[in-house]
Amino acid sequence: MALGLLILVLVALGTFASSTGMGFAETLSGLFGTGAPATVMLVQDFRLTRIAVGVMVGAALGIAGCLTQTLAGNRLATADMIGVIEGASAAFVASVVGSSTGMIGEWWLGPFGAVLAAALVVLCAGGAGHRGHRVLVVGIGVSTVVGAVTDLVLSCQIDITSGGVFLWSVGILGGCDWSVGTPLLLVLLFLFPFALAGGNRLHLLRFVDVTAAGFGVPVCRIRALALALAVMLSGVAAGVGGFIAFVALAAPVLADRLVGRSRVPVLASGLVGGALIAGADSLGRVIAPFEISVGVVTSVLGCPLLLWVLFRPKLGSWSW
Repeated sequence: MALGLLILVLVALGTFASSTGMGFAETLSGLFGTGAPATVMLVQDFRLTRIAVGVMVGAALGIAGCLTQTLAGNRLATADMIGVIEGASAAFVASVVGSSTGMIGEWWLGPFGAVLAAALVVLCAGGAGHRGHRVLVVGIGVSTVVGAVTDLVLSCQIDITSGGVFLWSVGILGGCDWSVGTPLLLVLLFLFPFALAGGNRLHLLRFVDVTAAGFGVPVCRIRALALALAVMLSGVAAGVGGFIAFVALAAPVLADRLVGRSRVPVLASGLVGGALIAGADSLGRVIAPFEISVGVVTSVLGCPLLLWVLFRPKLGSWSW
C-alpha cells in the first residue's frame, strides 16, 4: 500500500514536472481539460500517457529482475547478464539497417530479439543448470558476442541510423503513447499471475534442488517458467522504453529490504520498479534546462547502488 501511494505521488509530481516552462496553474487546467487545447493535449495525451507507460515499464523490469536474481541466487543476475537486452538491441539494429530515416522498428521487435537470444543461451548452456549459474555464465558470453556483432553492424551504417538506435539504447520514454502502452498493459496483466505463482515456488529454490524437490516442487519446470517470464517481461519493457539500466538490478534489492526474507518480493519489486522509473523520468525533465533521458538518470543513480551491492557482505536472503 505504501509503494502504491508512493507511485501516485510520483505520478502527480511527474504530471507537473516540465522542461518546457509550463506553470502549475497551466498544467492544472490542462489536466482537468479546462485550458487551451494545446495544453490539454500536452498534459493528457502526452505527459500522463508517458508517465503511465514508464510505470508499467518499471514494473516489468522490476518483476523480471526479481525472478532472474532469485533463479540464479545472485544479486547481479539481471536481463543484461543473460543476453536479453543485447538480443533486443540486435533486433532493433536489424530493423534500421539500410534505413534512411533512422527510425527503429515496432515495439514487438524487443521481445522477439530477447526470446531468440535467451533461446540461444539456454541451448548453449544445455538447460538452466544448477540454480541457474550455467545460464548466467553462458549468458555473459553470448551477450558479449551479440553485442560486439551489433556494434560492428551499427558502425557501418550512416549517422542517422546510428542516432535512432542510440536514442533507444539510452532509454527514452518521449513519444510513448497507448499504441505501445496498451500491449504492455495486456502483457503485464497476463504474465503477472504466473510470475506471482512462480515466485511462491521460487522461494523453495533457495534451498538445494534435492530439498526443493522433497517439498514437491518441480524444480526444472519452475526454473524454466521463471526464466521464460523474465525474458518476456524484459523484452517487452526494452521494446517499449529502450534500454533502461539498473532498474532490474535495484528494484528487487530495495523490495527485499522492504518486504523481508519471508517471501520472494515479486509484487514489491514491480512497484519499486514503477516508482523508480516515475521518479527518474520526472527528475530528468527538471534537473537541467533540457530533458535528460530516463535511462541516463537511472544509470547515474544506479552506480552508487551497484557499489553498495558489491561491497556490502550480506544482502537479504539470496546467496552470492
